[in-house]
Order: sequence, then structure tokens, then C-alpha cells
Amino acid sequence: MSSRSLKDRFLATFVTCGGLGYAPVASGTFGTLGGVAITALIVYGAPEHYLAWMLGAAAVISIAGMAAGRWAERRYGRKDPGEFVQDEVAGYLIAAAWIEVPGWTHLIVAFFVFRLFDIWKPWPANRMEKLPVGPGIVLDDLVAGLYAFGVTAAWRLLF
Repeated sequence: MSSRSLKDRFLATFVTCGGLGYAPVASGTFGTLGGVAITALIVYGAPEHYLAWMLGAAAVISIAGMAAGRWAERRYGRKDPGEFVQDEVAGYLIAAAWIEVPGWTHLIVAFFVFRLFDIWKPWPANRMEKLPVGPGIVLDDLVAGLYAFGVTAAWRLLF
């Protein structure tokens, strides 16, 4: 096996979050489940540092995702390919962040609110999507994650 094909396989596995991005429908929703899995690992593995791990993971995934953007657009033959779902993972991690370990209700609300904002893409998310290559793939989902964080935080504080 050549190193080139190994690199391609690694990048494909990364950008599709282990294949979640290949879902035949709603690949973004399936990809967001990768963020749910990472959140579960953090909740059960490092609950005392929940916020730091959530934001750190979102930052690492975002930076790596932006770096893989050009490769993904060439591999899948279009701008912001649906198979690329690490942007949804990072956006969800931001949406589900909290100062302490939240309960599953909080995480479920964050999931649905994030998906709403990721699909709707209110300003400035819709502007971020127009940026070239990696930033254009990732930043709109980070903005959606921030909006979802705000709504989820308000919901949590009110209820």
C-alpha cells in the first residue's frame, strides 16, 4: 500500500468521522452524532474538565478540518462536500459546551438546536459558508454552534 493511499484513507476517515458522512441521507445529522460520541467520552472520561475538553476538541477538529478542506473538495469533487462532517462535530461540541457536565437533556436540546441553526444558517453563518475551501467548510458550523450554545444556555437558565 502506498503512503499516498494511506494518507487518503486516513483523511477520508477523518473528514467523514469514521464514515458517518457517507450516510445516504442527512449526512450532517449523522455526522453530528460523532460530536455526541466525543461528548459522551468526555462526560464519562474527564468530567472534571468538561468545558476545557469540549472547547479544546472543537478547536483541534476545526483546525484539522480547515487543513483538510482542499483535499476533501478535490476528493469529493465539489465545494463543502456532504461527506465532510467534522464541521458538524466541532459545531456540536461548541453547542453542547457548559461550565460543568450537563445532563443528557441539555445535550439533546443542544443537538436539535444545533441542527436547526446548521440547516438555517442565519447571518453571519451564511456569509462564512462563502469563504474559500477549509474556512468556508468549517466556520459556518462554528457560528451555528455559537447560536445553538446561546439558545441552549438560555433554555437551561430558564428551565
